[in-house]
Amino acid sequence: MSGRSAGVSGSPFAPHTADETAAMLDALGVDEEADLFDIPDEVAFDGEFGIPQRGERAVVGDLRETFARNDDLTEFLGRGHYSHYVPAVVDDLSSRSEFLTSYTQYQPEITQGFLQALFEYQSILVELTGLPVANCSMYDAATALAEAALLSDRLRSTSGSTVLVPENLRDGKRGTLDNYVDGSDLSVETYPYADNTADLDALGELVGEDTAFVYAETPTVTGAIEPDLAAVGDLADEHDALFCVGSDPVALSLLEEPASVGADVVVGEAGALGLPASYGMGLGLFACREEYLRQVPGRLVGESEDADDRRAFTLTLQTREQHIRKERATSNICTNQAWVALRAAMHAAYLGPDGLVDLAEDCVRDAASVAASLDALDGVEAPLDDRHHFREFTVGVDDAPGVAAGLEEHGFAVHTLDDGTLQVCVTDLNVDAADDLVAAFAEVTA
Repeated sequence: MSGRSAGVSGSPFAPHTADETAAMLDALGVDEEADLFDIPDEVAFDGEFGIPQRGERAVVGDLRETFARNDDLTEFLGRGHYSHYVPAVVDDLSSRSEFLTSYTQYQPEITQGFLQALFEYQSILVELTGLPVANCSMYDAATALAEAALLSDRLRSTSGSTVLVPENLRDGKRGTLDNYVDGSDLSVETYPYADNTADLDALGELVGEDTAFVYAETPTVTGAIEPDLAAVGDLADEHDALFCVGSDPVALSLLEEPASVGADVVVGEAGALGLPASYGMGLGLFACREEYLRQVPGRLVGESEDADDRRAFTLTLQTREQHIRKERATSNICTNQAWVALRAAMHAAYLGPDGLVDLAEDCVRDAASVAASLDALDGVEAPLDDRHHFREFTVGVDDAPGVAAGLEEHGFAVHTLDDGTLQVCVTDLNVDAADDLVAAFAEVTA
């Protein structure tokens, strides 16, 4: 039974009676539910969609015409969105109906295959980060970072309220972080960069007793590899702040293990494996120390034994989660990116440890090679810092918007950061066009 009074119209799944609804609206000081929403008139639904009826063939034709207007550009774009070759086996296996149609694996007796795949995904992240606990995904890197900040606020070992993040944190991450901490006692502040990585002297002056959380990225949003991650961790540890490292699974296969430099939490974009760059949908990775286990947001898959003593998998420690603890849950995230995590695990398993390292080494080698070729051109400086780089790097030119427009006319897309700075990202999917990109640079900047 729904709990609604007999004769009350509306959905049987909405438990509020007309009297209860009226009482709540009165307490809020509004006349009707619509008053709770501030929807501009130009986008408010007036009961008519205003879309003429069309046949399927006509709609398909219109869509083809629309898609044909897309620019056919070779993308050298990155800044958190990366495309690597995804093997056909990932598409084939992940499209099996038992994976593609599976909802949250609440019934372990019928979802052992998917649960095992998610357990393997968690195990891969544990191996890459060196931390003993990983959940089976967050929405994306931005929500993983925000959840890590909230985690620091729940821990008894931290007493501060300031979250310190890099000054050049991507806008999407910063916006998500600000939204998540709004309503908590946390405040977000930035620390400066020097040569595109953390300015340790400036950070040392900012970290204090009021600091709850310090976040550092490697590689940074401009592709620079943080040269002294351990020093950042030491500063956080000296003031009992949570130290969080942002990275991705490809980079983690080659760079120093975050646990070895004192990381308490590792977050990032695991969609660098198993997904093409979609500039939207992602896969947030989240790993942490074992003492934070009961404070971890999101799903956890655990290994157990069934009644016949066979190895079995199940969602575990669910009392942390919103569907059980409601407002006392560790997080209001009540789902995960299970199918996307499955694809990432498949991609990692296909590559194997050696293949993953080979891919990561190519990300360093190819970026350095293309940067050197660009730097040899008159009027071009690459990179704009004295760092090692992973996938991407900044490029100095006299008129960055003009150069980017010229490159677009030649069929290439790069990032424009400011009037004098571009950013180029090189992966296994565009490296074959790198010589043509350099030639286009030479022509545009001549």
